[in-house]
Amino acid sequence: MVARRFVVRQGGGGGGGGEAEEHEVEYDTEHGLDILRLQIFSLTSVPPELQKIVVEADGSVVDDGTDLEAISEGLRLVAITGEEEEAEAAAAAEAARAQEKSDEELARMIQIVVEADGSRVDGGTDMESICEGLRVVAISEGDGEDIAAAEAARVQEKSDEEFARMLQAEEEALLLQQYSIRNDGGEEFRERVEPYMHQVLMYEDPMRQEAARKTVPMDELQEKALVSLAKEGNFSPSKDEEDHAFLLQLLFWFKQSFRWVNAPPCDSCGRETFNVGMGTALPSEIKFGANRVEIYRCNYCSSTTRFPRYNDPYKKLGKDAVENGPIALHSTVEVLDMKLVWWNKKLDYVIAISKDGVRDVTKRYTRKWHEVLSRRIITSEDTVSAILSSITGKYRSGLSIDGLTALENRDKKESEELSKAAYLEVDTSISLPGRQSGSVEWRKARLELSQVESLACSSCPARKCVDAHVSKIYDALSALLSHFCDGDIPKERVIEVFDSLKCLMQNLKDAKFKSRRATLDKKTQLVFEEIFPSVERLLCAMSLKAELGTDGKCSVTTVGNAVHTSLALPVAMDVVDEILSNYKSNAVCTKGHQFPRGNRLCSGSVLASGEQLPIGIATAAFDGIRSSKWEEPDGAKGCWIIYRMLDGQTCELDSYDLMSANDVPERDPMDWVLEGSTDGGSTWNTIDARSSVIFDSRFYRKTFTVDKRYKANAFRFRFLRVRESNGNPRFQIGSIDLYGKST
Repeated sequence: MVARRFVVRQGGGGGGGGEAEEHEVEYDTEHGLDILRLQIFSLTSVPPELQKIVVEADGSVVDDGTDLEAISEGLRLVAITGEEEEAEAAAAAEAARAQEKSDEELARMIQIVVEADGSRVDGGTDMESICEGLRVVAISEGDGEDIAAAEAARVQEKSDEEFARMLQAEEEALLLQQYSIRNDGGEEFRERVEPYMHQVLMYEDPMRQEAARKTVPMDELQEKALVSLAKEGNFSPSKDEEDHAFLLQLLFWFKQSFRWVNAPPCDSCGRETFNVGMGTALPSEIKFGANRVEIYRCNYCSSTTRFPRYNDPYKKLGKDAVENGPIALHSTVEVLDMKLVWWNKKLDYVIAISKDGVRDVTKRYTRKWHEVLSRRIITSEDTVSAILSSITGKYRSGLSIDGLTALENRDKKESEELSKAAYLEVDTSISLPGRQSGSVEWRKARLELSQVESLACSSCPARKCVDAHVSKIYDALSALLSHFCDGDIPKERVIEVFDSLKCLMQNLKDAKFKSRRATLDKKTQLVFEEIFPSVERLLCAMSLKAELGTDGKCSVTTVGNAVHTSLALPVAMDVVDEILSNYKSNAVCTKGHQFPRGNRLCSGSVLASGEQLPIGIATAAFDGIRSSKWEEPDGAKGCWIIYRMLDGQTCELDSYDLMSANDVPERDPMDWVLEGSTDGGSTWNTIDARSSVIFDSRFYRKTFTVDKRYKANAFRFRFLRVRESNGNPRFQIGSIDLYGKST
């Protein structure tokens, strides 16, 4: 292990575009390149898979073969997608995939027959012995079923052969392992695993848990967890569902609230420092697990600053919480299932540790178990199992019979899962067009419908839109705007009313979500009395009600399930903000193009070609919240999203709104086609098409009128091109609102 400090420069140089940003990264070389990429990601927000790291001294590219101990400290970060050579490589790969699919398509449409005996030529034919006379025959729809069955049999046979080869490779790896392992009875393995139990058990200490609860905004995260479940239609979750959602929100909060510190500010003047070496840990520092103490010198006043790296949550959750990096959850991870993250890491042992014991879960993180076995040379597999069982038994010794039984049942279930995990096939499906010839029924029977032709086939699941509150809020505020327009109310008065609404909503947002209440001052109360029917309709849309107290003061509070208000309040706040912005900038639209307006479609289901989990899912385009968005990781050169009406209802679409997302204008849609379907998505007809559309800014709303009247029960946007696809693989849209009368 060698401790290094790299200076990573991002941006600047080359094509202009401002000065380069510098990030200092402190790094232990034993962690490998993957951890370095994750540290850079936490500082720059450039995902590891899109990073190209260049050594500034010689221009060499840092990869798995680079000696991280020997290279100079100056590095430059280049987004891979910004390089022409990468774009060309991607284009070549796409062309190769297209050619491969074309070849497969042709193979499904024809068969080769030996003229002498009429036999079919397939993968099992002896090409050396057949006659030279061959005939190409087109496959008819009737023959297609036989060919498909034969193909399925060949695929199964190939799968069985592959499985047999994997088992044989495992046996060989286990045999070789016997000659490579260390003959110490597994002591080294035990010494490396067991100390982690002490660290994990610190998190069970009541004092430390109480410190954590005081640091973590529990109410805020609980509200966010319940809202995330409500967006999936689950307003009455079980405790397990609520706990899982809370943990995910805790993970997001941790990532935003804690950072890795490469160089602390100077203790004397608060300015920048640089590392000058290591110091000796003091007893007070060792008490909290700080065996590593770094010494930094100020660039300005030359004072020295000690920086102990604590490994005790109690110390981290005090005043130094922001200064000491990760506690228990990795700060760069955005998913709970870590097997979705560590894709290309060459692992030897992955040991899960909890207060109830330890378990080897390596199989869950690899699809090449035989290769991993060849690297596991600390001790034998039987010894690994025995040591982990011994440690687990030690820490379960004081449990009740019922407690032990529950844990043993859990262990059994997990063992069954792990025994299969290493042999599961990785789902590499992507959205590709299907067969175009033949009837829909025939192609459906052959499973050759494309993902855009079947609402049951996509790389992400069909999701229900929980957005009825959005349409109700639009209706209420649209009616209020119409009231002002019909009454010729002065702009200043309109702004005053919406400023009052905004203030009320902010007060409600700041209150505790389970007992929300805001009292109106006299001025606001008088304003609302003039337009009470419209205000009452808006409050109802947000599951709120107005109450008049015995003292004559009016207050607003929640009605029923508080989560309904938590779900609706951000929507109403965003709409009011947009209305105020329009009025203050004199951008109020003409009738039919104003925002908001009525007849917004809601409560349908959505299916997309792809989505970015967990924050860029397809239904985010319909949730009415400005800060959310649908993001398609591979959608820059083509993607799609289908909106299917509730319960087979139909609608003549008369207009729709698109709003740009929060960042990266290059991902905005530029060309698209809107289609309607009368049969739920089997066939489509174009009802609108746009090209060369530019969104002028972030959160910019554009309204489009649909001239072609077409009654449909499903609508599909095919986004053909983004604003800049060279060097950018992604597509994103902030919101989609569809308008029309449903029947």
